[in-house]
Amino acid sequence: MAMFWRMAGLSTASPVDAILDKENFALDELLDEDEIIQECKALNGRLINFLRERAQVEQLVRYIVEEAPEDAEKRRTFKFPFIACEIFTCEVDIILKALVEIEEIMNLLFSFLEPERAHSTLLAGYFSKVVICLLLRKTSPFMNYVQAHQDIIKKLVDLIGITSIMEVLIRLIGTNEHLYSNFSDSMQWLEDTDVLEMIVDKFSSSDCPEVHANAAETLCAITRYAPPGIAAKISSPSFIERLFRHALEDSRPKSVLVNSLSVCISLLDPKRLASGTYYMYGRQSMQCSGVRANPETVEGMLGSLGNLLKLLDISSEDNVLPTTYGSLHPPLGKHRLKIIEFVSVLVSVSSEAAEKELIRLGAVKHILELFFEYPFNNFLHHHVETIIISCLESKNIQFVEHLLSDCNLVVKILDAEKNSTLAANPSKPAASVEGRSPPRIGNIGHVTRIANKLVQLGNNNNGIQSRLQVFEISGFMCYHFFLFVHVVLPI
Repeated sequence: MAMFWRMAGLSTASPVDAILDKENFALDELLDEDEIIQECKALNGRLINFLRERAQVEQLVRYIVEEAPEDAEKRRTFKFPFIACEIFTCEVDIILKALVEIEEIMNLLFSFLEPERAHSTLLAGYFSKVVICLLLRKTSPFMNYVQAHQDIIKKLVDLIGITSIMEVLIRLIGTNEHLYSNFSDSMQWLEDTDVLEMIVDKFSSSDCPEVHANAAETLCAITRYAPPGIAAKISSPSFIERLFRHALEDSRPKSVLVNSLSVCISLLDPKRLASGTYYMYGRQSMQCSGVRANPETVEGMLGSLGNLLKLLDISSEDNVLPTTYGSLHPPLGKHRLKIIEFVSVLVSVSSEAAEKELIRLGAVKHILELFFEYPFNNFLHHHVETIIISCLESKNIQFVEHLLSDCNLVVKILDAEKNSTLAANPSKPAASVEGRSPPRIGNIGHVTRIANKLVQLGNNNNGIQSRLQVFEISGFMCYHFFLFVHVVLPI
């Protein structure tokens, strides 16, 4: 509280000033004083002049990058690194200048990235905060240093599994629009590096799921905010081919496929991951038009689509997952769900080439079968509903015809209405427990919304209307369909 009452007759002596008044004192005495951060923020002249000295700056950096000895006091292990980090991130210009302009101290700071270091999560967080502070407040000299020591980029990528290090990498690559517009000369050289290739190759060189997730998050951030040069590189067919090569490698963990597809989804629809989980729900309810993706990016993805869809096959798996209603044989799996999410975004980009390839491969038909085979997977149901509605709203008549004719959408809706409980059929992926009352299938709400959408579009679309009229051959089926949509399950 003393900081707010520095008036004659009212202020009390600061403990920090008391230490500075001593003839001999050490940095550790100041770091152990609770008010040191307040004094830094208040720009205490005597304190700032002391902390800006090379010896003090170097010692502060050592606390941040060097692990304390095993027998060290707790204040050395925990308090001093924290206070050292806070001193730098107070953004006192003269202290940051003393750090960034002395190459030996900058070398000491980035020695934290050396492979032989322990890289504890605690110190990694402090290192990240200091580096990002330098990047934001001392952009030109900092980037000049990194440009002169480009091996820093590779070391950061090697440690991408540590989230704090990933944050540094994301900031450094130019995902901050303000930095790139104001310091374009200092940032431009990054476009000529192979940093994107280094990041995507982590999918192949590491088996750690955290590394795969952080590599994907970094690439997704780049797709949303990167400068034009890097953005063009990440959306190029050659980069897409490299990404899918890692994703479809048989020997790799499923986390590689899942996170690679997250990058592809972000390339097709950058706002999707930027806006969070509920973006697609809001977009669907507002009936917004489809997103527009780079045609070359879409073409690059279509070359691997066939191999990707083969992974949706569940016939060769024999693992069983017990559930509260029965069992799943096999479970759908996160990787299949991600493939279906990817297809839902691919359909929404309104690419004629994508639609043609999806028809040729029978992708929608296979996915629609999974929709009914897994009646309690709401994530799956949401993505499939998105696919179906995008198909119905497509301007491509062949795509709509494929859904209604080849995929037998209306017949499947009627079958779901007739058989609305889960059967105890061991040949099906989802089966109820024998001897227990079978539960009602969980996708009936999505089925209703799809049916209502079908009828709604049929009122204005002659193609859909004529297809529905085919069912007039069977008055029973036609009656059941419209009763199902308008009376039994209205929404």
